[in-house]
Parts: sequence; structure tokens; C-alpha cells
Amino acid sequence: MPILLSSALCAPLLLCAASAPAFEERKDSDKPAQNFPESASAKPAVDTLRRFPNEATGEGTTTEGFNQHRWAEDWRAYKDPVKRDDVFDRLKYLPLAGDGDVYLTLSGEARARFNHLTNPGLNRGPAQDQELLRLVGGADLHLGKHFRLFGELASGQITGENIGVPATNLKNDLFAQQYFAEATVDIGPAAVGVRYGRQEFSDGAAQLVSQRDNNSLALVLNGIRGWARTSDLRADVFDLKFTTLGSEGLSDDRTDDGHRFSGVTFGYALPKTLFGKSKLYFDPFIWRFRSSGQRWGVTTATEVRNYLGARLWGSAGDYTIDWTVTHQSGEFGDREIDATQIFMAQNVLLSKSSALKPRLGFHFDYGTGGNANGTGKLGTAAAPFGNTIYFAYTTAVGPTNLRMIAPTFAFSPAKTIKVATEYSWVMRDDLSQPVYRGSATPYARTADVEGRDVAQLARLQVVWTPTRRLSLTGRYEHLFTGEVFERAGYTDYDFLALWANWRF
Repeated sequence: MPILLSSALCAPLLLCAASAPAFEERKDSDKPAQNFPESASAKPAVDTLRRFPNEATGEGTTTEGFNQHRWAEDWRAYKDPVKRDDVFDRLKYLPLAGDGDVYLTLSGEARARFNHLTNPGLNRGPAQDQELLRLVGGADLHLGKHFRLFGELASGQITGENIGVPATNLKNDLFAQQYFAEATVDIGPAAVGVRYGRQEFSDGAAQLVSQRDNNSLALVLNGIRGWARTSDLRADVFDLKFTTLGSEGLSDDRTDDGHRFSGVTFGYALPKTLFGKSKLYFDPFIWRFRSSGQRWGVTTATEVRNYLGARLWGSAGDYTIDWTVTHQSGEFGDREIDATQIFMAQNVLLSKSSALKPRLGFHFDYGTGGNANGTGKLGTAAAPFGNTIYFAYTTAVGPTNLRMIAPTFAFSPAKTIKVATEYSWVMRDDLSQPVYRGSATPYARTADVEGRDVAQLARLQVVWTPTRRLSLTGRYEHLFTGEVFERAGYTDYDFLALWANWRF
């Protein structure tokens, strides 16, 4: 779809977003809005005969109508004026034809964020302060029950102290963040669809694939995605390329042919009667990620990495799990790849009667890291484009050559406040290999020192959602260097992030 179409659809939204308070990364609120329609929830834009559970289609989770992927929202309930609270509700459903099947949904987001980091890069030195602004405007045009066009423009800005040369996902004057066409149809018991264009993608474990919403601009891909879904089975196929960002207007953001992600993800909704009452999903996947200019050790070459794995996730009673195992094969230049990653997160509700809703859990994460500088099989594990702040808010460590164990505790001191705490022990798997950042780049000198203990991380996050549109978030992280970092000459850091997010 031409960028001009996206621009025409989204331009009014940037004006709305610019006039609103500047706030961030939305967090789902527990507080229902007055008159909020129950039907404005996670539903596909097209009615289907039988639907796979919405939360498990790989298109985000919708709470109170809002989703991380704005095209996954359904606001048709707002055709009833009684259910609208304000002018922004009116913008969610703008009928363009008498039958109500041709309509426009507008969306917007504004985020203001402040980051403070001491000892950037774990090296003693002046602190870094970042002041970031994000503005996003989108338009979702439904042309009947089976076809639609979606467009989204975004702008990201950064100022501060000691910020160096900002990455283009932090600074970009204007970016066509998404623009795609989508068609859907019911064939027998299956809902079948195809989407083509620039789009967000997060169908899988967050440690492997993520839109990386922590940045000013989300990570978006270009290409095609298709699916077929029944009430308990699904198959999603895709062939997507990365986006190379510029820092100015629409003309300098281009499709990156050197990074291509393709494959198929299956899904099975397990019977709800398992373990008494449950919502569990099993998602096997076969993926292929091709990247030119990949660097391991002292060698730069084209890498083709194949992922064969499965994810088991969901809830059973008071227990919640998210387990993923993947084996990675392929070629790095003329070398074979043989690597493994395991991610296991789980927690349990400690008390149903307590208003605090306390949850105790832990996550264990593992990624091989062998032989980066050798000549035999390459054992370094890597994610295609995972959510690296899962391991450290600063992306100081990542899922390569990693063993991590992290007890977690979360609670809600008030209905609109959520608190999450974590203490992580970070170790390296192969003692002869370096420690890797979340970007899969190694720390200098860490391969030359002895020891397994890399660091400990103390983390705290507090989210307050006074309204369903507004969220205020604070994060704090302290890294205590372990024997590997200390022997390699690195030091502790403190990280503080404060942000506000407003959306409609």
C-alpha cells in the first residue's frame, strides 16, 4: 500500500496527539471506565463462525478495549451513542455508510519518558540522562466485513545529557510505522485471513519476538502474514523483512532486504477442563531468520538460523506459566549452528481473598554461548528480535551464553496500582566465552577472565493507571557486578525510568 494512503489516513491523528498531554507506554488498567461497552474487547475486526481464543492468536491482549497492536482493537459497540463517555470515544467509530460496516477508527498515543543511568556501559563515568517523546496517530478503515486498510504515523524525539549519537529508533522526525491491507473470509469452520504491508509482529514468546515498545519507535516488519483459525486450532505463516530507519522524514525509512524472518506458528487451545479449569495453549513453531552482516567473535558473515521449538503457556487455576524451548540450527558463513534457548516463567496466586492479589514466582532463562571464535559448530544462541528488557531494563545482559534465575513477587496495593519486584542471578553458560549484551554483542575482556557469576539485578516496577487512557510508570534497577564483570574491569550501575502515557 502506498505511503501516501497511510499519510492521508493518519495526519489528523498526529494533530490530536500533539494537542494532548504527552505520556507513555500504556499499561492495562484494572479500573473499568463508566459506560465502557463489554463488547469493545479483543475480537477480530470481522465476525467469524468459530473463533480461536483472541488472547492466543499472536495479536496481543486486549483490556478495556486497548491493545498493544492498535489494529487488534474492535470499537463497533460505540455505534451506540449511549456507550460513549467523551469526544475520544466518538473517534473510535465513525460510520461512512448507512449499514455500519464501512467505518473509520482513529487512535492516538503520546508518551513522555525520562531515563537516568549511572556508569553507562558498566564503565565509570558521567551519568546519562535521556528525555524522550513519542507521538503516534493511526487510522483503521473498514471497507465492509472482509477488507480493511490500516495506517499509522509516528514521531520520536530525544534530548538529554551524555546521550551520544541517538539511535534512529529513539529519534525520527516522522515515520510510517505501519501501513497494510487485510482481507478475511470464513471457509467452512475456519477463519482465514491475509495481511500485506508494514506491520508489527509479536506472535511468540516475548524473549524471541517483540515489537520492542520500550523504544520511541516500535520495531516493525514488511511483508505478508496469513492465517487459518478454528475454535481450537490455528496456523499462522509469514514472510517478513526488517525496516531500516532514518532520522528525518518519510523518505529515509526503507525495507531492509538483508534481514528476513519467515516461518509458521501453530496453535492448539488445550481443553478448558484440564486441571479443573484452565486456559492453556501449545504453540509449536518452525522459523527461519536470515541476516547479512552478522558478527560472532572476529568473523562477520551471512547467517541463516533455523528455529524449531514450542511454547506452552497460559493459566490453570491459580498458576500461570510461560515455557518455551527452541533448538537453533543453520549456517553462519561456512560454519554449522547448534544452539539452544530455554525460557521458563511461572507464578502462583498466594491468596484469593487478599485485595493485594499477591503472586510469587520465578523465571529461569538459558542460552548457549559456545565457540564464537572457533572454527567448528557455532553454539551461540540468539533471538530473532526479542524483548531484551525482559532480562535487564538497560539491556545490559541478554539471552546468549546465559543462565539466569530470578524469583519474582507482584502485588496490587490498590485497584489501579500494580507493583512487580525481581532479584536475578546472572551467570554465563560457557566459561570460556564472553558475556553478551541484549544486542548479542560481547563485553570486551570477559572471555579472558575466570568465573561463572556475572551479576545480580534488583528490579522494581510500579504502574498506576488512574484512568483507562492514562498510565504512570516507574522502574528502578541496580546491577551488582559479579566476579566476571569485576575481573574484566566493569562496575555497578543504577537505572531509573519515569514515564507517562496517554492514549485513545
